[in-house]
Amino acid sequence: MQNVTKKEIVDRIAERTRTRHVLVKEVVQSFLDEVITELARGNRLEFRDFGVFETRVRSARMAQNPKTLERVQVPEKRTVRFKAGRLMKKKIQGGNA
Repeated sequence: MQNVTKKEIVDRIAERTRTRHVLVKEVVQSFLDEVITELARGNRLEFRDFGVFETRVRSARMAQNPKTLERVQVPEKRTVRFKAGRLMKKKIQGGNA
């Protein structure tokens, strides 16, 4: 497994669409900014066959510091949950999509 950066994805899209890198980078960044904005508002983002992003509230809980074994209170927090869509699941599992 290897890391793929935003720059590498932008390069691939720019090459495939024969579009300037600067424009592709701006579009990709705008898309990501919109995803973040909508999740921050508490909205659910659904991209058919790709997947669904939504926020969930994790309840407050007691945890333990592994070094000192001291018990600490962890406050509730919002987290992002992603559930893969049908085509993504199929492709990841090796099927032809």
